[in-house]
Amino acid sequence: MRTKFSGILTLLLALVVQVSIAQTKTITGTVLDDANLPLPGANVIIKGTSSGTQTDFDGNYSISASVGQTLTFSYVGFETQEVAVGASNTINVTLQPGSVLEEVVIIGSNTSTKEKSSVSSFTVNAETIKARPNASFVQTLSGQVPGLSISTASGQPGANSTVRIRGVSSINGDTEPLFIIDGAPVDQDNFRSLNPNEIASVTVLKDAGATSIYGNRGANGVIIIKTKSGTFGSDLVMNYVGQVNISNLQDNDYNLMNSQELLTLEKERGSGLGATLTDAEIANARTFDWADYFFDTALTQSHTISASKGGENVSTFISLGFHDQEGLLRSSSLKRFNLRTNLSGKSSNDRFTYRLNLSTNYSKSDEPNNIGTGAVNRNPILGAYQSVPYLSIDDYVDGQFILDEQFDGTFTVTPLLIVDRLRTFDRFDEELKIVGSFDGSYKLTNDITASALMSIDMQQENTLRSEGPNSFNALLFAETGNDTPGFQQENFNRAFSYNQLLSLVYNKEFGKHTFNLGLYSEYFKAHFKNFGYFQEGLDPLTFSSGDGSGFIADNADNDFFVDTANANILESGLFSYFSRADYDYDAKYGITGTVRRDASSRFANSNRWATFYSVAARWNIGNEAFMEDSAFDLLKLRASYGTNGNQDVTGAGLFGGLTLTNSLFQTSPGYQGANSLSLALIGNDALKWETVTTTNLGLDFEVFNRRLRGSVDVYDKTTTDLYLNQPLSAVTAATLLNVNGGELKNTGVDVNLSYTVIRAKEADGFNLDLNFVGNYNKNEIVEFGDGSEEIIGTGQVGGKLGEYFLYRFSRINPENGEILFLTADGEETETPDVDADRVWSDKNILPDYEGSFGFSADYKGFFLTTQFNYVIGVDRFDFDLSGFQNIDNLGNFNLSRDLFDAWTPENTDTNIPRLGADNRSLLAGSDYYLTESDYIRLRFAQFGYTLPSKYLDGTGFTGIKMYVNGENLLTFTDWRGFDAEAQSNTSRIYPTPRTISFGVDLQF
Repeated sequence: MRTKFSGILTLLLALVVQVSIAQTKTITGTVLDDANLPLPGANVIIKGTSSGTQTDFDGNYSISASVGQTLTFSYVGFETQEVAVGASNTINVTLQPGSVLEEVVIIGSNTSTKEKSSVSSFTVNAETIKARPNASFVQTLSGQVPGLSISTASGQPGANSTVRIRGVSSINGDTEPLFIIDGAPVDQDNFRSLNPNEIASVTVLKDAGATSIYGNRGANGVIIIKTKSGTFGSDLVMNYVGQVNISNLQDNDYNLMNSQELLTLEKERGSGLGATLTDAEIANARTFDWADYFFDTALTQSHTISASKGGENVSTFISLGFHDQEGLLRSSSLKRFNLRTNLSGKSSNDRFTYRLNLSTNYSKSDEPNNIGTGAVNRNPILGAYQSVPYLSIDDYVDGQFILDEQFDGTFTVTPLLIVDRLRTFDRFDEELKIVGSFDGSYKLTNDITASALMSIDMQQENTLRSEGPNSFNALLFAETGNDTPGFQQENFNRAFSYNQLLSLVYNKEFGKHTFNLGLYSEYFKAHFKNFGYFQEGLDPLTFSSGDGSGFIADNADNDFFVDTANANILESGLFSYFSRADYDYDAKYGITGTVRRDASSRFANSNRWATFYSVAARWNIGNEAFMEDSAFDLLKLRASYGTNGNQDVTGAGLFGGLTLTNSLFQTSPGYQGANSLSLALIGNDALKWETVTTTNLGLDFEVFNRRLRGSVDVYDKTTTDLYLNQPLSAVTAATLLNVNGGELKNTGVDVNLSYTVIRAKEADGFNLDLNFVGNYNKNEIVEFGDGSEEIIGTGQVGGKLGEYFLYRFSRINPENGEILFLTADGEETETPDVDADRVWSDKNILPDYEGSFGFSADYKGFFLTTQFNYVIGVDRFDFDLSGFQNIDNLGNFNLSRDLFDAWTPENTDTNIPRLGADNRSLLAGSDYYLTESDYIRLRFAQFGYTLPSKYLDGTGFTGIKMYVNGENLLTFTDWRGFDAEAQSNTSRIYPTPRTISFGVDLQF
């Protein structure tokens, strides 16, 4: 009987197991939006578990689930949908538009949804960043965020960009925002070593409601970078992104002379080589394009492969990247390796969660120096722009030949000097950058969570400069009797910063009320160490750049080879404690407040601490009952007011201006060379925090079934206790003292608009969207604090920061070809008083309006995106044009054909003065070369194709996308130089390139 019963039980158990196994099956399907377009990256989660996956490029997914379980489908900006698993193995879902306010907003150590956020912020997602051919992700953000101004004044691969949010808020202090990567504050001036393809999103925080929680570092706004991560309960997903870029030089309109024109002009005026040649020799002279030699077509390859996977309690994301970029300019390049590991985990009861993010990056760059200078023997840009065309690369032999046979005291040999420089001089930067963070949280109760966020930013940079012993420069400057000149210099810099944020947060929901209260403390410490050497004297027989085998030792016969060493150690620190409270009622009304107490090691004890605060409120008008039948799908009003502190007195970063409150002495030679002490710095122990107070009023809206979407913000940002330089009498052994005083104001408007012109009614139909991003900013100096009405070089009270102070060009005198200027009273004169006739111009280099506009379209897998950037209100001095029109450069450099339109008795209606006009030197102090640098530029265009998933069956791929990109394709501007974007008055700078790239994005 027992045996029979056991047999029946075994049969039943097998049947149950068989039925159970049969109920667990693979579910596949497609997730579409309301326009029947696929939604890549949509989340598909088994409700009540942590198991899930994401859709591929075509919105397809695959997941294992059992009959009776429920799948939850979600995507930012769409309503979440739940579907029960039944008999069918296919579940296709169409998500309906929800509010974009479901998007997550990161504010400090907190997160919120757009719906419940009261702050001014803007988020750029990964798809916008990873397809761009820029070594630095910062350059990719240009034009994409209202109120975010980005300009790049160098084409050096990975070059630093100037970043500002809502204008310039300091005169001497730091003006750039705080950058945070996965919770780690990082160096704001160096992103060449980071891989843009690792980024999941970039959020820009602009008003005090968002930035006040950062207190001591949020005065200029905050940019938060979140990198990619894995998903719990997801299968292995691998992704490869590869690009090949081709870059070349943008156009200019300087209209330079060829050899025949330049030599003929030299002959006519009796100057230079042309004065010694016959007409036949001039006619047979060759024309060599030095710009084409020094600038060359540049190739770049970029590869990133990543993998992500998630179990029930642990998920991982790993990325490996390689980037190899040639610069347009010879001897400029960037090579980069990246490794990122992101790990997320949680306990089985969900009470403990953690995230570990670690990025290790190595880069090596070849960077020409002396860019932007007038060094004819060192600046390759000068050689490319200004060299005479009747010399060619065939004329170069070596440095000794130039010195002995070709150098005649003029600058006609400039291109040969630069060629020699490029062949005998090395400058390399090697950088190891590690950014890591650990974020752990534990729920003490259901309502109280304790968290710790610890992060590091370590940057080690080694810089090598060497000038070979046979180079022209080494031979030229060698002391008499020194047969082994040349030098080698190396500097080793290490910067390490540690940031720790501890928090205790209480969050409670009861009915329609939600209350959040957080208590925080933050500790920051930064360390810098530098050492280096400068070796004089290199043996040409054994010298190899970077190696010490060719070093010449010092000797008793002379002081030719006296080497020098340098070392430095610096530290800076910050400490803060603060509180943040947030209240929401029924997702209709909300208010948030922050109070923060900060201390900085830069200040004396009496002014070390300062208090900053903010309050922000919102009204979700669209959630009111009376809005149910309106045309608005969303309508929210926001307002905020608050303060932030700036403790970077000199704007030099973490380690600048650390001792300005102390009087310092230094050793120096005294009487008869004896060691003595002398005053090095007069301290000001009254120096204190610079304070930025911001008021913001914003409106978010969606209208006509979400066809029109956007936001408008109006702001007022006022800086008080400005960091200024107070002049001192030289008898004090110092000429300037750092002080607080004055007030600076920025007021403006941010606008972001998107409009869906055509929305397809079927899958793979035609869709067309337009977008516009805009900012208007007015900058005004309110006061200087010491009663001064003006500071030359800074501006005047009531005027713009950096306003130009000069005398004005009127016209060319038709009687004699001399230059007519205006006096301060508006009268014409050929001899203006260079002091009394100068006036404030109401012009500066900062833009009044900037932003972008464009469209995106897609049809049956094809897609096209454009972004036109615009800048209005920038005025720059075109000193390159000044050089090309300067007749005094004849016989040394090339000139512009503009000089053919110079005044003559037969050509009196012109703006080019008589060649050799007596007052031509006065042009330098006038607005003659002050030029509008406004532009509209096709900053980015992309055309591509996403392969339908039906063609990928059996290939192992789940998504294939191919595309071609263009950067800086067209520029419409009155600026005649190579690059209208550079907000710089420096001449002979490295221009940014025009780039075409071909890329592929594979998922498998």
